[in-house]
This record gives sequence, C-alpha cells and structure tokens, in this order.
Amino acid sequence: MTKADIINTIHAELGYSKTDAARLVESTFDIIKEQLSDGESVKISRFGNFLVRKKHARKGRNPQTGEEMVILRRQVITFKASQVLRRQINK
Repeated sequence: MTKADIINTIHAELGYSKTDAARLVESTFDIIKEQLSDGESVKISRFGNFLVRKKHARKGRNPQTGEEMVILRRQVITFKASQVLRRQINK
C-alpha cells in the first residue's frame, strides 16, 4: 500500500476530498517524523511503536574491497507491532 492508496481509501470511506485527505495524511506523517527526529518514540494504540535506537560506531569491512573501515554511530528507526496487530495478522 502506498501513500496514494491511503489517501484514496480515506477519500472513498470517509468522504473527504482528495485534497483534504492528502493534507490529513501528510500532517500525520509530519508529526510522526518530527517526533522521531527529536528522538522520541511514537506509540499508536492497537497498531505499534516506532522507536529510535542509537547504534554505536564499530569496525566493519567494505564488502567490495575487503578493506577495514569504521562505521559511524547513527540512529535507526525500528517498529514493533502491537499484540492486537500481531493477532490480526496471524488469524
């Protein structure tokens, strides 16, 4: 499912105009992105949690050359599905 599919579904099921549905979806995603970029987690009840994890710098290898290199520290986003979502998927 793409963002356009979500917008079309909101338009069809809730009767919003496509412009309003697009604005709603964009606003929701902007709020989630802003919270995650601030290092905050986002919990959506009955759906799941988006978490920001910090990965430390570590040694690695360039797979093409085999040369050792340092992989810089970074933050990654993880998603953990709620029990409700897991049960629904595993029906």
